[in-house]
Amino acid sequence: MNPHNYLPKFRPLAAGESTAHPVEGFAQQVQNVCGLFAVEPKSPQHGWIKGSIKTMPVARFDTAIVSLDAMQVTRNRKMIRHDPGEHLFLLVQDQGTCTVHQNGQTNILRAGDMFLVDSSRSSDFVYGGNNSRQISIHLPRQEMLHRFGEICTNGRPIASNDPLFVAMRAVLEKIFSESGATTPQLNDAFLSLLGGYFHGLEHQSSLADKLGNSLLSQALGIIDRRAADPNFSAHALAFELNVTPRTLQRHFGTIGETASKRILNVRLDLAKAQISSHRAAHNTSVSDIAYACGFNDLSYFYKKFRERFDVAPGELRNRMSH
Repeated sequence: MNPHNYLPKFRPLAAGESTAHPVEGFAQQVQNVCGLFAVEPKSPQHGWIKGSIKTMPVARFDTAIVSLDAMQVTRNRKMIRHDPGEHLFLLVQDQGTCTVHQNGQTNILRAGDMFLVDSSRSSDFVYGGNNSRQISIHLPRQEMLHRFGEICTNGRPIASNDPLFVAMRAVLEKIFSESGATTPQLNDAFLSLLGGYFHGLEHQSSLADKLGNSLLSQALGIIDRRAADPNFSAHALAFELNVTPRTLQRHFGTIGETASKRILNVRLDLAKAQISSHRAAHNTSVSDIAYACGFNDLSYFYKKFRERFDVAPGELRNRMSH
């Protein structure tokens, strides 16, 4: 008997409109959103893909919703050399099926299943020409390495019979029910569940590495929870962790950031998620969102938002209002 038949049935998280695209144009859309991949249509003679690609913020992470009827999508070593993988893609199979080949392993994803793809490794996603919809949550690779260790790399299925899988799905459903906009608490809950899952799989780092990763992981979690507090700062973080600012910075240097920059980016990501929410676009002013996300200087917020996202917050809000 197939144990998958006894697992709960999960409702779709997203919707996708399917229209016909020339395969070259569809592949370019995939590249713009996810990186360099080759797309093989189900009919090479016809050369068209029926599907769609749209983006949305989920918590503070960029996310792609990809619907397609391709034969397969591939990422090989040559593509990786031209486009190094900077993310782990948490792939949520939302509709249809997909067979994932990565790191010498084969995993069949059915609706509801999840798989953590390592974009720095070759991969094949086989659809067989059938309609499929997948949600790809883009998690910064270096950050995830420091949070969870090497166990999260090289392509990892999230076992659907693990209790933490059900909890992660529940958090994702809550996030998607709010059109991707969410609170720091939900974001932290999801990452904590993902971390708990991986830490339950393997404990292989040395004690020194564990201590270092533990401090950075604690710092990242505290920032996710407290960034919306306008009084929260890098100095407050160091005080809470009982370390000096220099020690704190040494740990953040391993992911190429400063604590202050991290706090700013989390605030900006939270603000973007709120502005991109259809509910907020109709009911909340940009200034109210900025204040709620930890900014107390609107001119600074507008400047940093445009620098980060190459669009003014008001312009983004107007787009979401139509």
